[in-house]
Amino acid sequence: MTAVGTMVWLGSEIMFFAGLFAMYFTIRSVSPDLWAERTEYLDLTFASINTTILVISSVWCQLGVWAAEKGIPHRTGRLLEIGKWGMREWYTLTYLFGATFIAGQVWEYATLVSEGVTPAADPYGSAFYITTGFHGLHVMGGLVAFLFIIGRSFTARRYTHAQATGAVVTSYYWHFVDVVWVALFAVIYLVR
Repeated sequence: MTAVGTMVWLGSEIMFFAGLFAMYFTIRSVSPDLWAERTEYLDLTFASINTTILVISSVWCQLGVWAAEKGIPHRTGRLLEIGKWGMREWYTLTYLFGATFIAGQVWEYATLVSEGVTPAADPYGSAFYITTGFHGLHVMGGLVAFLFIIGRSFTARRYTHAQATGAVVTSYYWHFVDVVWVALFAVIYLVR
């Protein structure tokens, strides 16, 4: 039931982000000159690196899911024996990559603000910060979920199906957030 409930909730999240995409395209269609001018401030190379970091975090997350499904909550060997890592180590790595993505987004915001691209400056700034900002909030929510799942792996006496299910549904959310970012990246950074 937890997995089904999570998928239903993610369906509502799809509608939320569909609304943000609709807002973005609507404002873009009525201000094409502004879009041409403001997209010049975007750093495609930096955004590509930051996107790659987030996408790689999904790989780490999936490796953690497979470990959780096998009932391996933590590493069974030394720290540098990556083949013996459990869910906890993979999810910690996922967390670090997700936090790095957020740090990169904050750095990008600071750079854009210093160049005059602010939420209040014009419709482009509003659309950019609303879409990427809400995505960033979702990433931070995922980071909190990872901390919760990692913490539970320390406190549980036995690693049961319930703990594995928590790890799996957290991965559903994380993969969803990553797919949304890939779509946002394509729309914001590649389609100028």
